[in-house]
Amino acid sequence: MAIAKAERLMNLALCLLGTGRPLTKRELRTSIEAYIEAGTEDAFNRMFERDKDDLRELGMVIDTVESLDGEIGYLARRDRNRLPPLTLDAEEAAALGLAAKVWQQARLAGAASGALQKLRAAGMPLAGAEQETFSALEPRIPAGEAAFEPLMIACRDRRPVTFDYRKSNAAHAEQRQVEPWALECWRGHWYLAGYDRERRAERVFRLSRISGRVRSRSGAFTAEVPGVVAVRESVAEWAGESATGAARIRLRAGAGYPLRARATWTREGEDGWDELEIPHGHGLGAWLVEFGPDVIVLEPAELRADVVDRLRAVAKG
Repeated sequence: MAIAKAERLMNLALCLLGTGRPLTKRELRTSIEAYIEAGTEDAFNRMFERDKDDLRELGMVIDTVESLDGEIGYLARRDRNRLPPLTLDAEEAAALGLAAKVWQQARLAGAASGALQKLRAAGMPLAGAEQETFSALEPRIPAGEAAFEPLMIACRDRRPVTFDYRKSNAAHAEQRQVEPWALECWRGHWYLAGYDRERRAERVFRLSRISGRVRSRSGAFTAEVPGVVAVRESVAEWAGESATGAARIRLRAGAGYPLRARATWTREGEDGWDELEIPHGHGLGAWLVEFGPDVIVLEPAELRADVVDRLRAVAKG
């Protein structure tokens, strides 16, 4: 339905831009396929008025012209619907080039590359020596999860979704009904922030834990979408980044490099195990479980009990 409306709006815009004189509603109805297929005159009138308002909301200037015999026509003059010349300095052009490269591993690569070519054709200064200046920056954001594209579309179109999700301490996945707000990559993993309808609260989901197909659902959102969706802050809080204390763990030598990067101090052991102190906050237990037999929690006792309970739940299946 969203694609059909977009196509209808595009056809109407092309008709209004391509004509040399005002077009009446009758002429537009016989020129655009979607209007031809409208069941009744009232249905066409409602559709046309909505489309005209949508185009104006998007910034298109549509003139209403009355002929000598009193008939109303519509026209979009090209000189009033032309963007100013595109001007980008070298740094702005480089930023756009880097942004396009980000999506080389996703299905958005074609669209990003096409947009970059159009900008270059419009005079974007990214060639020769200027390109060499920024060539050392090669960003990569992997988007290999099958859930990425359907969730990206659902966020864009504001459509609820359902999917099967396995928590870090669960052996089996559970179905979730979510109103998706935003996707963001954090420390090499993609996360979705949205409203969980069953839990009636904001939740963050790691895409790698989504199994099966993401299914889109009809209907509007039931919760208000925040003006700013702080995905990273939410993930950081659930991952124990908002530390309220310290935890002491034993870590197998040569393993757990993300934990080592966060350690406030480390003592190497002679038995193949190192001792570390790391910041402790909400959600740290769920993160430590992911390292399996490479981590032993020494203290605090409540964190050790949490990790043991999670490992037992996984072992029971």
